Amino acid sequence: MPLHLIQQAISYMEEHICENINYVAAAKSVHMSGYDFHRAFRFLTGMTATEYIRNRRLTLAAQELQSTSAPVIAIAHKYGYESPESFSKAFLRFHGSTPKQAQKKGAKLHLFNPLVIKITVKGGSIMDYRMEHSKAKKYLVVQKAFLNETLLDDNGQSIPDFWADCHQKNLIEPMKALRPDKKGDLYGMCGPVRENETHFYYGIGILVDADTDADKLEEFLQNGYSIWETQPADYAVFQCTSVDGLGETWDKFYKEFIPQTGYVQADGPDYEYYPEIAKNGLFCELWVPVYRPA
Repeated sequence: MPLHLIQQAISYMEEHICENINYVAAAKSVHMSGYDFHRAFRFLTGMTATEYIRNRRLTLAAQELQSTSAPVIAIAHKYGYESPESFSKAFLRFHGSTPKQAQKKGAKLHLFNPLVIKITVKGGSIMDYRMEHSKAKKYLVVQKAFLNETLLDDNGQSIPDFWADCHQKNLIEPMKALRPDKKGDLYGMCGPVRENETHFYYGIGILVDADTDADKLEEFLQNGYSIWETQPADYAVFQCTSVDGLGETWDKFYKEFIPQTGYVQADGPDYEYYPEIAKNGLFCELWVPVYRPA
């Protein structure tokens, strides 16, 4: 994902700030899926596109309140608020003062300027990775739908909570029993991303191959499990030593790996690989599909 696409999306949001837009519209403006855009924007800027739009609208609204005689209700509607009450609450949270107070001289207001994406590469930072080509594969998974805009807005707890819930309900160990001893590796799979949808699926599962007990698969499918299939793809593979390391790796992926290597993230699912027998302090491997633009 070239960084200039994020800057183009920011320009789009600025040009249409008073219209009924959201992060999905911004993603479409640069031909990205809502999920991929949401995740990339969040890691690159430290905020969601929804927060960005809200902060910019409240900044511009404050400037209009101080420089024009327009009534509060008109400015509220202009910047996407259905009522003066909802506008006043949002305005107070952001600025620390009410719209009425902002109309007076001397009111203290917050200024949130348009974002400009700049990546500064500093020396001495090492990011280990390897490239792998993977054939088409099948996985048996238990899956859950997550809203694009909430996944990264809850301190990153959505996916860990899903893992904990699946363990508590004993949904994972029975899958592992379909695999031979010492081959019960697990996969945490993000995607596939579906165009024009507001959510994506995350699945926890096992590889389905010649070593998997095929006779029992149908029983799992009848009980709510699903089969995921991936197509042949090239992957950038990163090793992580902790769950916190996953977030740090995604951060470096967008800020260091993409700008320095020229690769672009592909549309297929990315996944975490959790080996049953981990070595050298490995927590998991992060596999991200990538390609080089022609």
